[in-house]
Amino acid sequence: MKIVVLDGYTENPGDLSWDALGALGELTVYDRSSLTDENEAIERIGDAEIAFTNKTPITKKVIDACPNLKFISVLATGYNVVDYQYAKEKGIPVTNVPTYGTASVGQFAIALLLEICHHIGHHNESVHNGDWERSADFCYWDYPLIELDGKTIGIIGFGRIGQTTGKIAKALGMKVLAYDSYPNDFGRAIGEYVDLDTLLTNSDVIALHCPLFPETQGIINKDTIAKMKDGVILLNNSRGPLVVEQDLADALNCGKVAAAGVDVVSTEPIKGDNPLLTAKNCIITPHISWAPKESRQRIMDCAVENVKAYLAGAPVNVVNK
Repeated sequence: MKIVVLDGYTENPGDLSWDALGALGELTVYDRSSLTDENEAIERIGDAEIAFTNKTPITKKVIDACPNLKFISVLATGYNVVDYQYAKEKGIPVTNVPTYGTASVGQFAIALLLEICHHIGHHNESVHNGDWERSADFCYWDYPLIELDGKTIGIIGFGRIGQTTGKIAKALGMKVLAYDSYPNDFGRAIGEYVDLDTLLTNSDVIALHCPLFPETQGIINKDTIAKMKDGVILLNNSRGPLVVEQDLADALNCGKVAAAGVDVVSTEPIKGDNPLLTAKNCIITPHISWAPKESRQRIMDCAVENVKAYLAGAPVNVVNK
């Protein structure tokens, strides 16, 4: 049985092992792939029965051109890179890795927030550049410093990751508001469920942890920003298209939004004309919330278990049942 990984580098740049997956079949791993060349994907899958992808699209054309393909697995939670509905029509299960990054993504959201509050990176660089040595005072700060205790964080999308962010924020003394379509008792133990308008108007910090669906695309836009407090802080390490980036840039530049921390943008890698690159007080990181070694090991472990379950005739984590 042949197994192919179409784009494995970001999952495993060399600090993990593919051996457990390789033990299940004849494994070929490609580090990177074109995200637009369907013929490349077709050539790489060839007569393989199992294909893994992270961001390489597996389209109807690819599926039709690879008749031996029987199982597709995504090395991530999001699976929109696969035409999973067509795969279902062809009897091909598509699986994902649903919960690997809960801790790391929640932690990263708070890391973005703390960086906005203290600008630790900037002040560290300033000290190393000699500014403290030359200072007339025993201390200095180049940005306003923000204490979070007593402030309110509103979390849009209060599933596992949103609740993890909420727990950490609550430990910092913050009040937690949550907006989610499926309230539950775990969430109620952390924060208060409210409607979206209530969250927007009462939050000092707003964090996005919702999936990208048609109804959430552009949920942060000029209209919703207008409902927010002046000087609000926005965090997004969920999905880039949740934000209308020009609207956020305009709000940052006029001060309506005091600062933003984003780990995702609408097109990745980021384009040079993205308005957030030149917006005031915007921290941008290159989609790394998910990437600690511990998280990536969980992806690897789940990927192996997904194949084992498929081979046993009882596939798990199937997104197109």
